[in-house]
Amino acid sequence: MLRTPRHRSHLVLAGAVIALVAAVVAAAALLTSGGKSNALGPPPRPPAASKPALVPLADSAAVPTTAGMTGALAAAVANPNLGDLSGRITDARTGNQIWEQRAGVPMQPASTNKVLTTAAAMLTLDRNARVTTTVQAADQTRMPGVIVLVGGGDPTLSAAPPSENTWYRGAARISDLADQVRKSGVKATAVQVDNSLFSGPDMAPGWDPDDIAGGDIAPIQSVMLDAGRTQPTTLESRRSPTPALDAGRALAVALGVDPARVTYAPGPAGGRQLASVQSAPLMERLRQMMSASDNVMAETIGREVARATGRPSSFAGSVDAVINKLAGAEIDMTGASLVDSSGLSVANLLTATTLDGVVNAAAGPDQPALRPMVDMLPVAGGSGTLSDRFLGADTTKSSAGWLRAKTGSLTKTNSLAGIVTDASGRVLTFAFISNNAGISGRTAIDELAGILRTCGCAS
Repeated sequence: MLRTPRHRSHLVLAGAVIALVAAVVAAAALLTSGGKSNALGPPPRPPAASKPALVPLADSAAVPTTAGMTGALAAAVANPNLGDLSGRITDARTGNQIWEQRAGVPMQPASTNKVLTTAAAMLTLDRNARVTTTVQAADQTRMPGVIVLVGGGDPTLSAAPPSENTWYRGAARISDLADQVRKSGVKATAVQVDNSLFSGPDMAPGWDPDDIAGGDIAPIQSVMLDAGRTQPTTLESRRSPTPALDAGRALAVALGVDPARVTYAPGPAGGRQLASVQSAPLMERLRQMMSASDNVMAETIGREVARATGRPSSFAGSVDAVINKLAGAEIDMTGASLVDSSGLSVANLLTATTLDGVVNAAAGPDQPALRPMVDMLPVAGGSGTLSDRFLGADTTKSSAGWLRAKTGSLTKTNSLAGIVTDASGRVLTFAFISNNAGISGRTAIDELAGILRTCGCAS
């Protein structure tokens, strides 16, 4: 067996004693010298200073010329992966068009359609508007113990326990409804669901039913759990084909009632209200919808606009309300043909002129009510659906942090509508729509938008 030499530990101990003695001597010398040391050390560093501020851009920043912009974009526009391209670029301050290509041609916009829904909501609804979900008692004479979950149009209601986070910030909870029902004195024996607030079909023309399992959409019903997600906190969760019944079943479970007996209510409950919960305020819901490009939230917010303007809470009522509200705000809606409020349908058509017009209205001086929408647009390389874009190629990475845009993606369709500050300090708005795009169409449209930051097109 090998042994560690004993003298090694002696040396370590001796070294420790010497170091301790030296430290004591040094401390004594420091005390006898009045607390001053003669040792040379680095000079103290000055305290760090930070002055965060919002710095206004100069109105005198040069405006890109049409010729300069055309030349700068020429090579990128010629990329065959863009397929059929339309686009428009505008000066934010003046609203003057700088560049366009087929901007008046109606194209499939995909999720950039959500900027229209957001703008119409901000022009129509109170910023603090909340959506209320209630529980009412059925006729207790005929149906003792039967309670009715009444959908108010909030898809963010969650069955998560109070101790767990939900997918949506500020979401109402089934557990709160159950607590209130128990305190009401009514002993629930069965749960029904009143899904009558929304009218018409719950799937829009041009929607693919496979997108329910794919996680992009759920049937649009007036009460849902986590917008129909079957895995409430998972981004790629599949959606449920029966979201209203799922909400009723969750309430039944929370109340100790058999969830298998949950049915749709045959009509209005007719009894007293037993419980109510509210969604997050409109502005918070719009931020989440735009950041994640949430199709279900867009559709239900579109129905809020429809109800507020006296229209049916349906797909048709929603798009009619949105189009008319924006036309009334002097946004050019020529060529707009919509069947939903999210942009998921392949039957939607919008022009780049309309998309850029909405963003320009938000960024410019004439529609202050729309200004918060600029802050809702995802940031290139930083947030939402742009968090992983504009980070790679040299033609796009310089735009990270400087460009904000709503994205749109469908099969062979890519779109961007947003705002960018160019290298001279001029704020530009833009909309690009690419249909029949090639395999790298998304990269191609990012490269096109990325040029706006660095092109130096004012000369």
